[in-house]
Order: sequence, then C-alpha cells, then structure tokens
Amino acid sequence: MGELSGDGPLRLEMGFPGVAAPPPRGTLAKLKIRFKETFFPDDPFRQFKGQSLGAKWALAAQYVFPILHWAPKYSLSLFKSDLVAGLTIASLAIPQGISYAKLANLPPIIGLYSSFVPPLVYAVLGSSRDLAVGPVSIASLIMGSMLRQAVYPNNDPYLFLQLAFTSTLFAGLFQASLGILRLGFIIDFLSKATLIGFMAGAAIIVSLQQLKALLGISHFTKQMSLIPVLSSVFHKTDEWSWQTVLMGICFLVFLLLARHISMRNPKLFWISAGAPLTSVIISTALVFAFKAQHHGISVIGELKKGLNRPSWDMLRFDGHYLSVAIKTGLVTGIISLTEGIAVGRTFASLKDYQIDGNKEMMAIGLMNAVGSCTSCYVTTGAFSRSAVNYNAGCKTAMSNVIMALTVMVTLLFLMPLFAYTPNVVLGAIIITAVVGLIDLPAAYLVWKMDKMDFLVCACAFLGVVFISVQDGLAVAVGISIFRVLLQITRPKMEVLGNIPGTDLYRGLHQYQTARRIPGFLILAVEAPINFANTTYLNERISRFIEEENAEAGKQHALRYLILELSAVSAVDTSGITFFTDLKKSMAKRGLEVAFVNPVGEVMEKLQRANEAHGFLGPDSLFLTAGQAVLSLSSLIKEPTPTQV
Repeated sequence: MGELSGDGPLRLEMGFPGVAAPPPRGTLAKLKIRFKETFFPDDPFRQFKGQSLGAKWALAAQYVFPILHWAPKYSLSLFKSDLVAGLTIASLAIPQGISYAKLANLPPIIGLYSSFVPPLVYAVLGSSRDLAVGPVSIASLIMGSMLRQAVYPNNDPYLFLQLAFTSTLFAGLFQASLGILRLGFIIDFLSKATLIGFMAGAAIIVSLQQLKALLGISHFTKQMSLIPVLSSVFHKTDEWSWQTVLMGICFLVFLLLARHISMRNPKLFWISAGAPLTSVIISTALVFAFKAQHHGISVIGELKKGLNRPSWDMLRFDGHYLSVAIKTGLVTGIISLTEGIAVGRTFASLKDYQIDGNKEMMAIGLMNAVGSCTSCYVTTGAFSRSAVNYNAGCKTAMSNVIMALTVMVTLLFLMPLFAYTPNVVLGAIIITAVVGLIDLPAAYLVWKMDKMDFLVCACAFLGVVFISVQDGLAVAVGISIFRVLLQITRPKMEVLGNIPGTDLYRGLHQYQTARRIPGFLILAVEAPINFANTTYLNERISRFIEEENAEAGKQHALRYLILELSAVSAVDTSGITFFTDLKKSMAKRGLEVAFVNPVGEVMEKLQRANEAHGFLGPDSLFLTAGQAVLSLSSLIKEPTPTQV
C-alpha cells in the first residue's frame, strides 16, 4: 500500500517495491537538459571532451568546414572514383540545369550558373559524400508559379529575374538560420505522407506544363492547376505542331526506356545518366541539319558564354515586391531543404555513415545565399543526380567539384552549341526526371498502414493538382498539424484487463483473453496530460464508468478507478489539477482513485502537489496494476444484499 511522505520518496509497505520519485533536480538543471534535448539532441560537443586546446580548434574548424576532415586524407584512388562520378553527373546536370531553369521561367543560362557555384560551396561546407547539388524540378516549379503571380516573366523578364535572386537569398537565409539556431525540427511538419502526395501532385503538374513544349503550343495558360492546363491544351489544337509532337514522342520514349533499363539493372546506371545529354546532342544536330527551327520546332536560341555574373546589385527589397520574395523564399527554402536532407540521409544510410542535419541546413542555406549573389536560383541535393553520383562510385564531395568544373568548361566554350537545342527535348527530359516522384507503392503502403495519413497524402495530391502547388502544400501541412492537435487534445485511453495465469494487465481490445476484474476499472492513458486534454479526459472517464456500471450491474458495481500512467511522459499544472479534481469527483461517486507507475516528471509533480494539498491517500500509488488490484482487493468486504 502506497504512502507518500512530504520529505521523502514514496514507499510501499507489505513488501511491495516502492514507486520512487526521481532524484531532486534544480530548475536551471531541468531547463539545461530540456534545452539540450530540444536544440542539441545529437550532442555535437561530445567530440571536444578531453581534447587539448589545439585539438579543439582543429575539430571546430572541421565541424564548420567538413572539407578539412577528408581533404588531408585524399588520395589518387579516391580522385579516380570521384572523377568518373563527377563527369557522369555533369552529363545529367547540364541538360537538367537548362530544363529546370525554363521550368522556373528563367533564362536557360541561369540553370547552368546554378550548377556551377552552389556545388563548389557545398563541397566545402556539406557533410554528405553522395549529395549532388543543383536545381530541382519541384523548387523550380514553385518559384516560377509563385513569382508569376506578381510579375509575368514575358512582360518584365528583368524584374522577374530580380525577384528570383531575391527569393533565393531569403531561402538561403531561412535555411541557414534553421541550422545555426538548430531549429531543424520545423521541417518535420512535412510528414512522409504529405511529401508523397505533394511530390506526386507536383510531378503531374510539371508534366502537364511540358505539354506546351511537347505540342508546340505558343499561347499557354499562366495557371498551374489541372483544369486550366488541360483546357488550354485542347482549346489550342490549331497551334499543335506535328513535327514537334513527333520529335517529342520519340525522345520521350528513348528517355523513359533508358530510365527503365537502369532501374531494372542498377549497374547500367550510365545509360539513364547519359540519355539526357545524348538526347540534347542528337536533337540539336537534327535541328541544325534540317533547319527544323523554320518548320515549327522552337529552339532555345543563342546563349551567352562566360561564367556567373555578380547579381548582388539585382537583389530587390522594395516594399511592393518584398512580401512576394519572402514568401517564395520560405516555401522554396522549406521544400528544397526537406528534399536535400532526405536525399542525403538516404544515401548516407546505404553507405553506413551519418550526416548532421543542422550542418546540412547551414551548408544548403549558405550555398543559396552565395548563389543569389552569383546569378543562381534555389538549389539543393537532387535525388536523380545523387542516385547517379552514388551508383557511379563517388567517394567524397569532390565529385561536386568535378561536376562544377565541367559545367564551367561548358559555360566558357560550349554555349553556342545549344543555340539549336529544341525546347521539346528539354520538356521530355523534365517529364522523365519527375516521373520518379510518383511513388504509387509508397502511397498504397500508406493506405494499408494508416487511413488518416492517406487522407493527408490525398489532400496534398488533390490540392496541388486542382488548386495550386503552394496551396496544396499548405492544405496538407494544415491537416497534418490538425491531426497532431487531435492526438494531443484527444489522447487514446485503453481499458485494461488481466491475462489469466499472469499478473499482466493489457488492453481488452488488443488481447481477447484479457479479463475484467470485478469492482475495478483500469484505464491506461497513452499521452501527456495537459491543459489541452483534461476536459476530454474527465468526460471520457465518466463515460467509461457509466458503461462499466451498466455492464457489470449492481452486484459488481465499481469500487476503484485505477489510472495506468506509464505512457504519460509529462504533465502540466492543469494535469495536476485534473488529478486532484478527479479524486474529489470520484469520491462523491463512491469510487477511490489509484495511480500506477507515474514516471519522471509526473511523479515529481504528484509529490509536490501532495505536499501542498495532501490529496494522495495511503492506497493511491502503486508500481504495477497487478499490485494495485492485489492490495485494493484485500480492502473489499464480501458484498451483502444491502450493499450496492
């Protein structure tokens, strides 16, 4: 039987082990632990313990600049592997860079600029060996669609470019701030179900947008949702070009076939990696040879040679467009950061090494901040390029440097060769790249595992497809947060019963052999108890009691309510008030309340509340439900006909 004293931990008599309160700990110590677990769960300072001052400075430099960790040990054999990987991903990065820039309604040269400077910055600051940096389809689509709501690129291309660079700066500052302030848990609100639906919806929209290039349509809708796009396609049949359609279908089939072969046999990854550049070369040669630009096939046109031009003088902070740039930067920053970290962790797990999420946020954020001043738009770790980098046998981030140098050579000497590259092939490259974002097996697994998660997934998909990319994402995140709030405000409670032949008590719903104990209602609360759910808990417990009394009848009327608190990790002032009020309200019903195995913070606050109010009796706290039933059963007298 439990007894809680005011000057010491709880002790149980009759030989039962006691429910001990945690060791005393000061407020500052608690705040320190909570602060550390919130912002430094990975304990990045543990490597500095026991080190000399010089070693600490060296470790600090390696932490800030991971290149200092692997560069001193770099060897020729590692370089050979990185050289092959870098050249391979460059063959993919060049056509993708041009294609994704057009997807963002930016000049194609900006896509190549964005494949030159950011990879160099990431090679110095990034902690992933496999991440290949550059523009990505989803961030490009979001930036293009959000900025187009304020400025149409054809009407004022210079202003549009200014806003793109400004948005990239805000994206980088936001991303770096998350890493510096160690607030990476914010991006965890994008659940896996949300991302599956969002990515699939965005892939559909990206693919539909390419119908303009695949069909040769000149006048196309400015909207991004499904119905306006399809309406524009079928209302402009007079603009369709059979030459463009034929070329588009041929190269799309070629690219999809190459992707299929590489997926079936990962050793043939180079086929898929080289297919986009091969398509660009062949299509450019065909257009040049047959003068196809004069026969209905649109081409990129002349691209200027040269490296990235400084663009800090193009950053625009005037009030009229500032809100658009900030909003676009935040949305694209979150999406690109989520994708980059997810890709980095995926390939790190395959090679059995760890990457620091906060360092990755700083690296991606700083490379975007630098990129905004060097004519680049939002970049991150791209899944398709990283997969090629991984399969090509990269060993370090030097593969990003090799890729960037290859892009540099292209910018300096090869840009005139792209003048005859047809836009239809760029559209086919984009479609092939985003097809992999539609993950039907993952969506089906979500459906099988959790219908509520599937609802979030479906809302993200439908919102993106039928409303807009950013609104669809907002709807999905809103539903995810609403679900978390529901779990907090409506915590799960389970009626426990005894498994015959044991002293174990388990949920009656899960364990069909579990049996109720006459006179006892044993409830397990499976969530923290706080101000948001105490009202619900009161109402739910009352309903449990009414149902139990109705089922048991007068002969076995309830005498004890036992709350199993093992899963209650925290409790606030409202929760403690809930416990004291529950004891009083149950006493009026003729019921006694006992608590089982309160842990940590809950036990500590119960002890303090008892010192102040003395609401815990000698039979109020027990270590296990079995002990509670055994001890309290000895207090129940045999019922007589007059007893209720």
